Amino acid sequence: MVAAKQSKTFGRIRFDPEARQWVLSGTAPNISLRIKDVFRRIDKTSTAEFRFPADNLHALELLWFMDRYPFEASPMDMARLKRDRKSYLNGVEEVEKIFVPDFKAPEYAGLAEGCALWDFQSQAVEMFRRVKRLLLGDDIGLGKTNTAIGCMLVEGNLPCAVVVQAHLPEQWAERIQEFSNLRVHVVASIAAYDLPEADVYIFSYNKLHGWVDVARNGFFRMVVVDEPQELRGGFSTQKGSAARTFCNAAQSALGLTATPVMNYGIEMFHVMEFFAPGALGSKDEFIREWCPNGQIVKDPDALGTYLREQLLLLRRTEAEVDKALPKPNVTTHEVPYDEDRAAESEDLAYKLAISATTGSFEQRGRAYRELDALARLTTGLAKAEGVADYVSILLEAGLPVLLSGWHRDVYEIWLSRLRGFDPVLYTGTESKAAKYRSKQAFVSGDTNLMIISNRSGAGLDGLQKRCNDVVIGELDWSPMILKQLIGRLRRTGQQEVVNAHYMIADGGSDPLMVEVLGLKSSQSHGIMNPYTAPMEQVNDTDRMKRLAQMVLDKRKAAAALAA
Repeated sequence: MVAAKQSKTFGRIRFDPEARQWVLSGTAPNISLRIKDVFRRIDKTSTAEFRFPADNLHALELLWFMDRYPFEASPMDMARLKRDRKSYLNGVEEVEKIFVPDFKAPEYAGLAEGCALWDFQSQAVEMFRRVKRLLLGDDIGLGKTNTAIGCMLVEGNLPCAVVVQAHLPEQWAERIQEFSNLRVHVVASIAAYDLPEADVYIFSYNKLHGWVDVARNGFFRMVVVDEPQELRGGFSTQKGSAARTFCNAAQSALGLTATPVMNYGIEMFHVMEFFAPGALGSKDEFIREWCPNGQIVKDPDALGTYLREQLLLLRRTEAEVDKALPKPNVTTHEVPYDEDRAAESEDLAYKLAISATTGSFEQRGRAYRELDALARLTTGLAKAEGVADYVSILLEAGLPVLLSGWHRDVYEIWLSRLRGFDPVLYTGTESKAAKYRSKQAFVSGDTNLMIISNRSGAGLDGLQKRCNDVVIGELDWSPMILKQLIGRLRRTGQQEVVNAHYMIADGGSDPLMVEVLGLKSSQSHGIMNPYTAPMEQVNDTDRMKRLAQMVLDKRKAAAALAA
């Protein structure tokens, strides 16, 4: 009998149980090049072997590659690959069945009387029930908090830890108690103490690290992280290290944010590591695959699509769920730039610019940062009176106004010029109690003016019932911060078109910031909204050098005029 001729193979594949990886080896140079071309996260310097995570998606992709280039494999390893591929396809099929037009939402025991989830929120709950680790990126105003409460009510998810920004524990507690019958405890201190019986324990980020031992023991079966862009610095920060312990020890983890990327796409890797560790590979692998320059995602649309295919990200827009609010009326207004006030900072700016262009590496870095801060403060001060004059027009017309800024010195000018309108503050300086009083005064109508820090209002709810005009008095380097700010007013409960008034000066740092915001918007837009009219990209890699050069050019021009 003649033995059957063995089909040609192009290498070997085996499962490494200790590393939990698939290992490809023995490939010819042309096949190695093909592997590197198809699997972009592969180290381009590898020649002897290639390693892949032993997850379901990679089983699917490896078997797809092996259809074209067969590899030798043991019967046991081939069975494992096929089993994992089937698990992936079954999971995708299960999730796809949820997102159908005739979806019927189940009843969730534990909702307060008269309360119910919208169908699209129930779909998110049912997806989370199956995948257990998810970043929910629904548009601002679509009720991510209510969706999270629905996820808590899934059997086996209590007790639950909720991690929020420092100004939001009471707001979260109120919402959970309004919407459900869950028992809530707001954690009062960093130091651990005997927790009372409850279903949901609410932590602020700054208290989290004191409770890692409790979390590590598996006390919390589910973790909800609100606004996880707070963790974009990764595990190196105290709150990042603590959040990793909480998420890893829990059986399920849910992130809630419409803006996970505040600046550049590399932040998506850091955020996703909390909810799906290893799903995007190591940081080096992620950079090889997505970020050629280490920071900027080359193809944000492709990354956004990939996250959806991996069932790691779920995002719905207002239009998709048919709960659309009117688009905001975004206008820009040029305000006077006080050259005399700006001149007070010019000597220091000139010295910093010299250091930023001629000093040592460390000196240049420090000078860039100080010049950035000085330029932004100078710009804010130079246009502060013009901004206040603009806001007074709205207030005199009887309109409630949310006025945003960044610097305390700028707030002082606004408070002085607008004191007749009884302004209240909601910034990084006020205590939680003071912020709560300011919010209540504004919402109740005791004042028509609340001055808010650009970065102090994430997650703040209730303002939309009173106000639809936000004046952005100082810009922020992150466009997502400003989008969130507008979203404080443009959310469910808002009855009017939200008017966003951008105050732009023709001097200082404003012209450069307006240019730079384009690139940062495009990074977030592509990831969160793949292939939907991305914003024009602008190269921002030498922003600080340009800022320094702008100061030097201004000094040279002034000297030339004086001569």
